Amino acid sequence: MASEEELFASVDALLKEEPQLPPPAERARLREAAGITQARLAVALKTSTQSIKNWENGRSEPKEPRLTAYQRLLNGWAAKHPKHPTPEAAAAEPQRMPERSTGSAAPDVIEPEAEPTEPVRAPDTPAPERPADRPATPSRRPAAKKAVPATLDPRFPHGPLAVLDGDGDGSAYAANGIVLDCPATTIVELVEWTLRESGLGAPKLHRYGKDSDPLVVLTAAAAVKLGLPERLEGHEQRRSLRLPEDHPVVKQVAKAKWQLTQRGFGPWARIYRKAQGRDRQCVQLAVLSWDALDERAWPDVAEMEPADIARVLGVYAQRVITPRGSTAVSGLELMTAMRPPTKPERDTETGNWISGHNPGSLGTQPMDPAPPEATPEHPVVVRSGWTGGFLNEEAYQWVRPVDSLSDEECMLPFAVGLDLNTAFLAAAARLVVGLSAPDHFHNVKFNPKIPGSWLVDLSGIELDPRLPSPFTPDGSRPTGPAWYQTHTVAYAQELGHDVHPIEAYLRKETGAYLDPWHDRLKNAYVDTLADLGVTKDLDDHQFLAAMERHKQVDPALAAVLAAVKATVKGGVGKLRERPQGKHYRDGERWPALERPTWRPDIRAAVISKARVNMHRKLNNMATMTGLFPLAVLSDCVVYPSPGASPLDFLPYAASGKPQPGGFRLGPTPGLAKLEGVQEMLWAIDLMEKGLNPARHIKGGDSVLDEGE
Repeated sequence: MASEEELFASVDALLKEEPQLPPPAERARLREAAGITQARLAVALKTSTQSIKNWENGRSEPKEPRLTAYQRLLNGWAAKHPKHPTPEAAAAEPQRMPERSTGSAAPDVIEPEAEPTEPVRAPDTPAPERPADRPATPSRRPAAKKAVPATLDPRFPHGPLAVLDGDGDGSAYAANGIVLDCPATTIVELVEWTLRESGLGAPKLHRYGKDSDPLVVLTAAAAVKLGLPERLEGHEQRRSLRLPEDHPVVKQVAKAKWQLTQRGFGPWARIYRKAQGRDRQCVQLAVLSWDALDERAWPDVAEMEPADIARVLGVYAQRVITPRGSTAVSGLELMTAMRPPTKPERDTETGNWISGHNPGSLGTQPMDPAPPEATPEHPVVVRSGWTGGFLNEEAYQWVRPVDSLSDEECMLPFAVGLDLNTAFLAAAARLVVGLSAPDHFHNVKFNPKIPGSWLVDLSGIELDPRLPSPFTPDGSRPTGPAWYQTHTVAYAQELGHDVHPIEAYLRKETGAYLDPWHDRLKNAYVDTLADLGVTKDLDDHQFLAAMERHKQVDPALAAVLAAVKATVKGGVGKLRERPQGKHYRDGERWPALERPTWRPDIRAAVISKARVNMHRKLNNMATMTGLFPLAVLSDCVVYPSPGASPLDFLPYAASGKPQPGGFRLGPTPGLAKLEGVQEMLWAIDLMEKGLNPARHIKGGDSVLDEGE
């Protein structure tokens, strides 16, 4: 006869075993008795509908932590719905209307998405076909959902990206809340799983464009599990991060006949094979522990849980573009995605479809700038020995002379900073830029409708010294002839002055190249702010209150908003990317010059228009209110104020509506928000030291990004 100790030991052994689930058929019965679909259960357990199917037909079993949660749920259902209920229990149980099921239904809750666009298939760009060896129903892949939102492409049922955790199950958190089981143990296996089984990717943004390659983000644990170092040596030099060519992972990739781009295996690695027909084979990887997500553009995102990271990046992908590198890189890629360089057209001689130029785009070939539009190290400057000066179209960095302050201004108690929402984005709206190569002219008549660079003397224009000059970034008065972009010269005309260009580089073919880029980013900015409670219907008091708390409403969406803003400034800055690396020598070409989007003249046009827009508001404010700014830094301006709110000095009509022409509060690009408030004496002290109050008005050591 067994002793008490032996019995207790046996019981303890049983208790240590994994939770025991009822047989697969009973699991299905309990779920159906509860009136719950497989899709709803999948959402509750943060897994896929296919995993639920597998558990209910005995093909696979759940693992922790889902195992315990699933057992708890089944036990609860079993108590409510026994196999053979007593007559009393049957009578007491409420009658359920059967839920309508469409098989593997879409999750009940999905993330916000971009507005639906009807795909139009170009003649030479049919929907990509899957390789013949791609299984229709992979054993570990959640089944493609039969009922999906109208904005989802059925080829990519699990959205644009996933964040791979390093847990035992290989959980990959997709953007729509689904958790995929990724069996990969090497980078090569991960790439092949992503292309064949994951259901990740995103449709093209333009009828002539290309689908976005799937993105897989690796946590530190996932990177180590796949054979990558948790950190890279010299990680403080982020631009040069990459694995050495003799690293085992790089060798594995090459041995499997995959390729890396010229940037190698860095924080953002692209692994690809040459396309087979029209089916692209390319996967984008991002390694979090290698600083793939810059803290300045993606605040606190790298420290979030994988599911939250997937949500942040997923919303950004749906509203902007699937990330392809830094936000600056993504901003530049979005320009091309919205204005593809080529389109299919019929060859008149052969009748075949060929690639032709897409009107309004920048084309496929890089274009050298005019010498004054280039940078001093550019080959066109070094080869020609150009000494004629350069465009200096940069954002404002201006501080008003302290001796120009009146006693009344000095006695005001507060300095209030206003920040223009995405000022560069507002400047990009309806901005006509050059699309062809520059032509050189002498003694040409100025035409404000022609984009280009003009050599003109604006030094004779007299303006109020309490305002910055609109013609220079530091606000100082020009001292002689200089090169200006069209918008700057046109503003001189707007102020009532004759302009007589000495020389010009102009472009005959023009267009509003940035319009679709502007529209998509504007919608992303406004929609994300609205999700954070800052909507267009708020009055100015409500707007200021909503902006004060918007970051606390949803930190994930606040991070998306920060990334959208960084995409605007970084994308504009990338239009004139400078050479990098200590081995560069002046006159050599650098990689960025091989892009059709290396266009410093377009960058100059955006910044010139933004600076002119700022000066126009400053000038109108002085006319309407008699107020003059203390300082300007890029899109931030600081005013002396009788109160601690913009409402205390902004101009309003008798009806209570904001006066047009000055600064106005609101959530759309070009309107203003409160940047910060300090005491007036604080601002004067900085000005006396030659420092810019606009740089620090937010408090602490805040520094505004000036756009590149």
